[in-house]
Amino acid sequence: MRKLSLLALAGLTALTLASCDNGGGSRTAAPPPPAFTHTASGDLSGYYMPMDPARVGKWSFDHVFVGQAAEFESWKAGQRSGTFAPVMLQFDDTSSPMVQTELGEAHSVTVRVLPTSYSVNDAEIRFEGRSPELGVVMFSGRLDQGALATARRNLGDEGVVLTGSLKVGDNAAQAVRLRWWMGD
Repeated sequence: MRKLSLLALAGLTALTLASCDNGGGSRTAAPPPPAFTHTASGDLSGYYMPMDPARVGKWSFDHVFVGQAAEFESWKAGQRSGTFAPVMLQFDDTSSPMVQTELGEAHSVTVRVLPTSYSVNDAEIRFEGRSPELGVVMFSGRLDQGALATARRNLGDEGVVLTGSLKVGDNAAQAVRLRWWMGD
């Protein structure tokens, strides 16, 4: 009987300690981090375009767009649209017809993925968004500030300035290497 009492006491003690480790219901949870953060000290704006093809089914990854500081401030202030964000990804439907644009030929069907969260700083760009066509899209990349400075001085460069991982829907993540272009 004494062994049974000791086992019951040990079990009760373990449950009590476990509830303490889980907060015991008496601690308040820390607030979640902000969904949208921009702490870059320099100008990272431009188009980050893949050096190598990255495809998911008929969709081809075209670029990551990063806006200027004023666009981040407007977004933070709640001035948002359904077609533009200070960080967004674009994909082309490779099965769509080609059309002539001011920059040359391009696919006629594209999808912009707007963010549900992003974090942009001097060292990295993290993005998560959703589109009906692609599902959840996640991107995480590390910036090479030296390569970015060179690309900016040259108004675009063929060198890699951002390396990271792109995950689209349920597909496996793909390693991506991106170059910088200022846009038109």
